[in-house]
Amino acid sequence: MAILKAFKGLRPPKEIAKDLASRPYDVLNSEEAREEAKGNPYSLLHIIKPEIDLPASTDVHAQEVYDKAKENFSLFRKNGWLTSDNKDNLYIYAQTMNGKTQYGIVGCAGVTDYMDGIIKKHELTRKDKEEDRMKHVRITNANMEPVFFTYPAVKEIDQIVKVFVGSNAPVYDFISSDGIGHHFWVIEDNTIISAITALFAKVPATYVADGHHRTAAAALVGNEKKKNNPDHKGNEEYNYFLAVHFPDDQLSIIDYNRVVKDLNGLTKEQLTEQLEKVFTIKAMGKEIYKPVKLHNFSMYIDGSWYSLTAKPGTYNDSDPIGVLDVTILSKLVLDQILDIKDLRTSNRIDFVGGIRGLGELKKRVDSGEMKAAFALFPVSMKQLINIADSGNIMPPKTTWFEPKLRSGLVVHSLE
Repeated sequence: MAILKAFKGLRPPKEIAKDLASRPYDVLNSEEAREEAKGNPYSLLHIIKPEIDLPASTDVHAQEVYDKAKENFSLFRKNGWLTSDNKDNLYIYAQTMNGKTQYGIVGCAGVTDYMDGIIKKHELTRKDKEEDRMKHVRITNANMEPVFFTYPAVKEIDQIVKVFVGSNAPVYDFISSDGIGHHFWVIEDNTIISAITALFAKVPATYVADGHHRTAAAALVGNEKKKNNPDHKGNEEYNYFLAVHFPDDQLSIIDYNRVVKDLNGLTKEQLTEQLEKVFTIKAMGKEIYKPVKLHNFSMYIDGSWYSLTAKPGTYNDSDPIGVLDVTILSKLVLDQILDIKDLRTSNRIDFVGGIRGLGELKKRVDSGEMKAAFALFPVSMKQLINIADSGNIMPPKTTWFEPKLRSGLVVHSLE
């Protein structure tokens, strides 16, 4: 059963919370982070993307970058920009986008849960990215950023959260520059903390929604510290790492689309002829066409949109991976027609998160940068959980969650 542990969070003073909270380290590059943090000494980007405080030519994996993270973290604590709560608490972090609010419980997940498969994943991780975040955790001795988990909704937990947020004002409440509302409460009442953790202990599994590399890094460093401590007892802070847990029925996954640089030597007419063997194709004209159901895709090429519907028999509904639209597109189009075999390494394909809208696909094709675009119907939470439960891994770039968590509203120290 799943571990949820209260902890002494390091948090910013209310008056600088909005300025300190940042986007996750992996959604912007060094140049973007440097620009975003410009003129803002409070931004957590100075810790999670510390290369922004070094010459632009600095290798982001150089030791001096990690040393700068440690230096900046110490500075934040010395300046009182991150201060420790005086007791173990749970927290509630809610986000509002397009009029919809989702409520997550912030607490520590268990390293043993990750090692034992109670925390389930649906994506592969890359060792180089794992090691980068492991170095960051080691040198700061903290989980600077939370990972984004989901779990099967529990009505009793939902009710406790509903009553608490209805009776207490948030300690942080602001709208970030992207229009997302961020609301944060501190649960100090030990009776409420005990009730939530007891209910959570009955949850059979939790699922990584976003942050697979951060999850792996946090758990692996915790396990490393355990092995290196001859006096290990099991209650040390390194046995836990920072996560925000959202009930699955409050989340939705948005589409993650593909653009390709060439047609593998085919003309548009030859491509269409190949596609007609496995798809029912309908011309949709100049107006943007968005897929309306599973196994329905849209294609944009030469200034026009097309509806592509996979023909029966071209996919396997009983196979949790084979039924995914990313699998269908990868197999029937990208592999068999366009000869794009490895989505992780090919430089002939790029991926566009649905948060940018299908207009971004049109823009990249019309510019001549790309030759064609394919939009997909979003994966469902049910599909994600089924795949994780079966021990399978989704193809690359399958899920896109919005809104993204802001980092810095609470930090977990391993001290």
